[in-house]
Amino acid sequence: MKIEEFVEKVRSELGKELGDDYRVEPKEVRKNNGVILHGLMVSEQGQSVVPTIYLDTFLEAYESGATFQSILDRLLDICREEASKKAIDMDFFRSFEGVRDRICYRLIGKERNQEMLGEIPYIDFLDLAICFYYAYHNDILGDGTIPIYNSHMELWETSIAELFGLAKRNTARLFPWTCASMEEVLHEMAGQDVGPEDTAVQDTSLQEMLLRILSNTKRTHGAACMLYPGVLDSLASKEGHDLYILPSSVHEVILLPDIGIPSATELRNMVREVNDTQVAPEEVLSYSLYRYRRTDGRVTIV
Repeated sequence: MKIEEFVEKVRSELGKELGDDYRVEPKEVRKNNGVILHGLMVSEQGQSVVPTIYLDTFLEAYESGATFQSILDRLLDICREEASKKAIDMDFFRSFEGVRDRICYRLIGKERNQEMLGEIPYIDFLDLAICFYYAYHNDILGDGTIPIYNSHMELWETSIAELFGLAKRNTARLFPWTCASMEEVLHEMAGQDVGPEDTAVQDTSLQEMLLRILSNTKRTHGAACMLYPGVLDSLASKEGHDLYILPSSVHEVILLPDIGIPSATELRNMVREVNDTQVAPEEVLSYSLYRYRRTDGRVTIV
C-alpha cells in the first residue's frame, strides 16, 4: 500500500472514531536531508498546540503483519493522550525577549538541504551548515525543538550574528558536552553503569582504535558539540595528537587520535559504510572526514 493511501485510510477512520469535535488533517513534513515524513494533525476544538502524528512507521508495522484495527487503536490512544494536555499559549514565540535564552544551534549537511537552507538563517561551516532552533521545554509537553526560519528573524528584528552569539552560549549551557569511549556508550545504551571492574565488553577492533563518542548529555543534535569553544582543543591535548572527526550522525561524532593508522582512506570508507547501513536517512550528517589540527585550532576536511 502506498503511504498516501494509508494516510487517507487512517484519516477517514480516525475522523469517524473521534467525532465532530476533532479535525483530522494530513500533513507532510520535510525533515533533514530532504526526507519527507507523512502524518496527521489531530486537533480538538480549542487546542492551540497540534503535534503531528507520523504514520510511516505504522505503515511498516501494517505491512509486517499488524492488523489495521490494532494500529487504529494505538493512534486513538495517542490522540486522547494529546487531547488531555492543557492548551499551551505560544504567543511568547513572537517576542525575542521570550526566546533568546533558549536559542541554540545544530549542524546539518549543506548538499542535501539546499531547499531548507533557502528558508532558514545559517552559517557555513565546511560542507555543513550551522542552523538555529528554539529548545522548547514544558512540564506538560516535555522537550522539543522549534526551527528558526528567516520569517522569525525578521519578526524579531535580529541578525544571524546575534542568533549565533546567543546559540553559542545557550547550547553549551542547556546541552553540556560529553565524550565517552565506545564501551561506555554501549553500556549506557544497555542501561548499565560502567565501573573500573566492568569488563563485559572485551578488547575489540573498535576499542583498539581508541574511538570516542562526542555528543551532548541529551544525545540529541550532539554533533554540534564539535563547535563548543575549547572542546576539541582540550580533547586533542589530552590525547597528545590531532583528532580525526568521523560524522556518525547529526547526534554525535566519533573522535580518533591521528596516529597514522588507520589511513584517511580507510576512515572515509568507514564513514560511508556507517551512513549507508546504520544511520537513518534523515540523521546522516556528512560523508566527509574531518581533522582537528592542534597547531592552529582549525577543523578541515581531509
